[in-house]
Amino acid sequence: MQNPGNKESLIRFIEQKAREIRIDIVKMTAKAGSGHPGGSLSAADIVATLYFGEVLRVKPDEPDWPDRDRFVLSKGHAAPVLYSALAGRGFFPADWLDTLRQLGSPLQGHPDCKKVPGVEVSTGSLGQGLSMAVGMALAGRLDQKDYNVWVLLGDGECQEGQIWEAAMAASHYKLDNLIAIVDHNGLQIDGRVRDVMSIDPIDDKFRAFGWHVFRVDGHRVDILLDVFQQALDIKGKPAVVVADTVKGKGVSFMEGEKDWHGKAPNPGQLEEALKQLQAV
Repeated sequence: MQNPGNKESLIRFIEQKAREIRIDIVKMTAKAGSGHPGGSLSAADIVATLYFGEVLRVKPDEPDWPDRDRFVLSKGHAAPVLYSALAGRGFFPADWLDTLRQLGSPLQGHPDCKKVPGVEVSTGSLGQGLSMAVGMALAGRLDQKDYNVWVLLGDGECQEGQIWEAAMAASHYKLDNLIAIVDHNGLQIDGRVRDVMSIDPIDDKFRAFGWHVFRVDGHRVDILLDVFQQALDIKGKPAVVVADTVKGKGVSFMEGEKDWHGKAPNPGQLEEALKQLQAV
């Protein structure tokens, strides 16, 4: 990946990559006729900052490099956002994106670590990713490796009890090589998170479980860059970034609409979405 230079240039570079990721998301899901655009679009700035902001230490030409940082997409239904980032970083050819959810394609509806370079674990059953990330962080400590483990959670996913068992374990073992990010877009398939099963106050819950908590605007790349570095500097406890986002971000008719959790755009909607995303 070409180094874009100073911080201002890096921010613009990441913002452009986030835009490209959003374009990929709507194209992929439209061609597949299925998928989850809403929660993929809300996470685009987060994932772009991790993969294109010199945050994750990875080698696309050596996906199994032992010293790489690990990224776990716990909200596995948002696979399109991860696939776009991985293709953009060169883990696999960009034309794979055209095959999302097609029979025989490595790019399944949820990421498969046995088929897609750069995917650390297969995810999809919600609530499990944080536990796997805790295991990876513990393994890094036991192996005396200095890699970091990042895990992206959905806010609806935080209704799962396993999330809080893992949170308790991470704090107990003082896993300061573990950083969680909550894509806090406020919506899940059945409606508003606060109506289905409120997780508020999410900040205080993580603090009570012994985590260092950051609360930020999840669409501000400049803020995300800074807070991710601050999270890496926390010692003696795990860190969590609660990122306030908008479901469907970037496409006006998808923003804040639960129906776009798991519905693909039709040809007319794709045309309008691309017009909006490409006009910036």
